[in-house]
Parts: sequence; C-alpha cells; structure tokens
Amino acid sequence: MKICQVENTLVATARIGQLGNRRLLVVKETTSSVKQVAVDPVGCKPGDWVIVVGSSAARTAAGSNDYPSDLTIVGIIDYWEEGGKEAGK
Repeated sequence: MKICQVENTLVATARIGQLGNRRLLVVKETTSSVKQVAVDPVGCKPGDWVIVVGSSAARTAAGSNDYPSDLTIVGIIDYWEEGGKEAGK
C-alpha cells in the first residue's frame, strides 16, 4: 500500500470495455513527483489523501481479478502525521 494525493480526474471517453464506467484519477505519491492513474471505487475528489494498492490487489479491489487495473484507491485518509506535521484533512 502507498499514500498518494489525488491531483485531478482523468477523462478518457475511448476505452476498452473492461474498464466500464469506473472513475479514473491522476494521483501522486508523497515521496515522488511521478503521476499515475488509479481506479476510484470510493469517490475521491482532488486534494484528497488516499491509500492505494497495486498489482493483483488493485484488480481485486477494483471488483474483479479480470479488471485491467494496476493501481486502485482503497481508502480516503481523514488524518495522518508525516514527520510531526499534520497532513490530510
């Protein structure tokens, strides 16, 4: 699991059928400036700090082992401290 911050919604109208209508979000890890796309089954908004899972756990969390996801949001963080500084909401 990793902690990321939601940057924005990703709009992709042309997509493979297995993706269905699931929301896709652009997220950024706390320790990196690399942006990734994550499936959002929990209803996040930009600015939210979230917990994400990858690999086979991401497919299971998205709802099916056949789902084509490499990164899925599994929770919205209400509060956490990083190095003594308050982060999150």
